[in-house]
Amino acid sequence: MTSIVISGSGLYTPPFAVSNEELVAAFNQYVDLYNEENASAIDAGQLDAKQHSSCEFIEKASGIKSRYLVSKEGVLDPDIMQPLLPERPDDKPSIMVEMAVAAAEQALIAAGREPGEIDLVIVAASNMPRPYPALSIELQHYLGAGGMAFDMNVACSSATFGIKTAADLLATGTAKLALVVNPEICSGHLNFRDRDSHFIFGDACTAVLLEREADCKVVNPWQLVASKLVTQYSNNIRNNFGFLNRFSPRTRYGDDKLFRQQGRKVFKEVLPLVCDQISGQLAEQGWEAGELNRLWLHQANLTMNQFIGRKLLGHDASQQEAPVILDRYGNTSSAGSIIAFHLFNQDLPSGARGVLCSFGAGYSIGSLLLQRR
Repeated sequence: MTSIVISGSGLYTPPFAVSNEELVAAFNQYVDLYNEENASAIDAGQLDAKQHSSCEFIEKASGIKSRYLVSKEGVLDPDIMQPLLPERPDDKPSIMVEMAVAAAEQALIAAGREPGEIDLVIVAASNMPRPYPALSIELQHYLGAGGMAFDMNVACSSATFGIKTAADLLATGTAKLALVVNPEICSGHLNFRDRDSHFIFGDACTAVLLEREADCKVVNPWQLVASKLVTQYSNNIRNNFGFLNRFSPRTRYGDDKLFRQQGRKVFKEVLPLVCDQISGQLAEQGWEAGELNRLWLHQANLTMNQFIGRKLLGHDASQQEAPVILDRYGNTSSAGSIIAFHLFNQDLPSGARGVLCSFGAGYSIGSLLLQRR
């Protein structure tokens, strides 16, 4: 078997940190304006009054304290409540490519590689800015990479699915140096006027470089020992935005064209699937859970991660065992588990073992077993 390794990783963090306090203040101003403007209908029982949010509610529900956004001015304006980014001309790099280039450059430095050595680019993310040309091909152009490029979307599991896909292409000799990037502007599909979800997402971009171990230039890279990808259809996390929306002008901008979920159902249905998948994968590889040095988990909800850590390890996982970054980054969709990996892997010695796992809409679950060489 050809040994495939992660030789470098990178992270782009947007410039605007937005606290729970800022979000709550804007949301509650919106609620007061809405209730005032619709007072007659509310009094008549024709509409329900909207309820205030609070920092306590947000942190208890999610564990999130802050997040980074590519644009915050419109989000914090109760009359707008969405990011404001001007469209760019076709001959200028898109904002998602700028994010991807920044993350990719870090990964290249870490791996001791040059952009021209890359011959496979995969952009794996929850949302792309357009149908075509592919964002990956735009990135390939502005980065100065060669070979081939393509986009893929498996929602929050896009990164792990992209890594597995790249590893398979490397193992067959189709490519020699693969770049997988995950530019996530989650604020663009978040309903900031929905009390149950207005706080969930943040923006970020991650990148990893993969190559055959025999070609690797760095000491002690992370070997991809095993991988497992599973999908199961569910409507419990959904976003109906797409090019066919224009066929129905009256509903094209409805709330269903933004992120929505049935959180309790997701919690109940996804967590057993994730725990069973990782446990089975460990057994197949002959690894004991007690031998794991680290869990780099999808960063969607603190309670979910605590449940997985406790189920797998048999005790409450420490920050060292299962690093949490969602308190300051929020849910960054496919980028979350890679952020955790990027920030919390350098301290582990040769021989250390870890699980990189993501899960989300689809449902989709991707789990990778990694060992430090």
